Amino acid sequence: MMIQVLDQNTINQIAAGEVIERPAAVVKELVENAIDSGATAVTVEIKEGGIRFIRITDNGCGIRHEEIPLAFERHATSKITGIEDLLRVKSLGFRGEALSSIAAVSQVELITKEAGAILGPRYEIQGGTEMAKEEIGCPDGTTFIVRNLFYNTPARGKFLKTKTTEGNYVNDVVVHFILSHPEIRFKFIWDGRTKIQTSGNGNVKDNIYNQFGADITKALLPIDIEKQGMKVSGFIGKPELSRGTRSFMNYYINGRYIKSPVVQKAIESAYSGFTMTNRFPFTTLFLDIDSSLLDVNVHPSKMEVRFTNQEDVYGLFETGLHEVLKQAVLIPNVTLSDGSERTAKAKKEEKKQIPRPNSPEPFETARIRQEQAENEQTRQEQASSALWSVDQKPMIEQRKHPEPAKVHPIQQYEQQTMPQGELLKEDDSVSFRLIGQVFDTYWLVEWKNELLIIDQHAAHEKVLYEQLIHELDTNHVYSQNLLTPIVLTLTHKEKEVLQTYWETFAKLGFEIDDFGGDEYAIKAVPSHFLHLASRQLFYSILDELLENPMASRYGSITDRCASIACKAAVKGNHTLSFAEAETLFKQMLQAKEPYHCPHGRPTTVSMSKQEFEKKFKRIV
Repeated sequence: MMIQVLDQNTINQIAAGEVIERPAAVVKELVENAIDSGATAVTVEIKEGGIRFIRITDNGCGIRHEEIPLAFERHATSKITGIEDLLRVKSLGFRGEALSSIAAVSQVELITKEAGAILGPRYEIQGGTEMAKEEIGCPDGTTFIVRNLFYNTPARGKFLKTKTTEGNYVNDVVVHFILSHPEIRFKFIWDGRTKIQTSGNGNVKDNIYNQFGADITKALLPIDIEKQGMKVSGFIGKPELSRGTRSFMNYYINGRYIKSPVVQKAIESAYSGFTMTNRFPFTTLFLDIDSSLLDVNVHPSKMEVRFTNQEDVYGLFETGLHEVLKQAVLIPNVTLSDGSERTAKAKKEEKKQIPRPNSPEPFETARIRQEQAENEQTRQEQASSALWSVDQKPMIEQRKHPEPAKVHPIQQYEQQTMPQGELLKEDDSVSFRLIGQVFDTYWLVEWKNELLIIDQHAAHEKVLYEQLIHELDTNHVYSQNLLTPIVLTLTHKEKEVLQTYWETFAKLGFEIDDFGGDEYAIKAVPSHFLHLASRQLFYSILDELLENPMASRYGSITDRCASIACKAAVKGNHTLSFAEAETLFKQMLQAKEPYHCPHGRPTTVSMSKQEFEKKFKRIV
């Protein structure tokens, strides 16, 4: 085998393959350059999904006439001067690969002019080869036109999707820019139609509304937390906005859209107990952090990032978001409207909205139906349990807490601001009027101008769950010796995790002996977890720590606590007495977050007096 040096054209095309995968990558790189140039207005136009035509126009500072050929050279950049600058880079682009990579696999035309200049250069380059250069009249700023992507590498072009799919990828890229840079006016034109247009007024929420619509916007909670020199701001969705995909979990670091396992895990952990399994929240979050704590030079697309203080970042997101969710009133307001009562004005406003190819459709009604089906399935799968009586056997032992948990007053689902100061205390329970039980599962409660509908199983499940968590947090967990120890053979990585978290397992109630080598024996397990297979319980906790070493001390067993609470809670299809129901609701009100069961299902939904009066035509 003979070793030889590749020619420059082949080198350039290989390098381009690392950066330019599809039209969306071209748009991303060129818009990043536009933002770095100080542009306050950027227009993106594509045809045929961007495969045949892309035009990016900005009003930035432009490119100097004499530097244009140099700008298309590999690793030519104005953003950094040496390796030390990589540790404090603040611009979106910095490696100088974008223009050379794009030019290597397409036909590029550049028109640019600096402020104050009379004429600007027009420059053509195809497949990395300069074709033309001339002076023309043009506005300040820069315009890039990219034609026939992969025209000289047809094998790579075969990996592209349909024109519609590629166009949707470009749409997603533009959406990330309008959210991360609301101070810039963006316009996106797709096959001659304007799909996105923003005002550049700096209001993130306006752009969320324009892209995702009113259903999502009205269910947002604002975030503004600062700790250890880091700041997280933006919006998170109430749990009812959860979806079966992570595509609505968006977060930006120093203005850059990224993907981070640390941030992703922290967000999902913050929503634990508020959303159901395999449901993911809506977020638009912005992290401002010292760039010296980041490494964005991880991947050619600059989509990944590493933190030197990842534990602090994890804690900032996980704790901050969870506290906001706990303080918010998260009782969905149920209406009986089928959509036929929309006013003509509302329909007209909908038609005026800018088309959104990827926008989610309103799904509130579908969500309620799905949850009702899930409730029914849960009831059918659970075995019947004996009916207990408050007089004979309390549902749960009353415990004294240092401070009684506070519950916010019921808030309309449509409201976007949270009331402050006015809190519902246990003494106010006289304002509740217990009406009765329906379908042997749901209780109707009148409270002020609201009808509350409470799922008895979900409510009791929440009470039991928080008791278990409280015992874990206060180290009141008891161990149960096993008649026959469980002998385990662990891998090297599993042994390392076990040794690191040995004290944690002990506080959870595990007694473990080291047999030497790779073998360990479990002699005792937490008494609360006898309902579960001890071997599987241990491995599930170990696996969680392997996957997420930054999880909170007891976070890895939250799901197990939820399972135990579910098994022990009073089931649906059981008739409760008024005294039993009253005791249950008082205990539910003392919970830290009474609005959802541990699996994320709502314990309570509400229907306002106003909604009743609308249905009976008392008001219009």
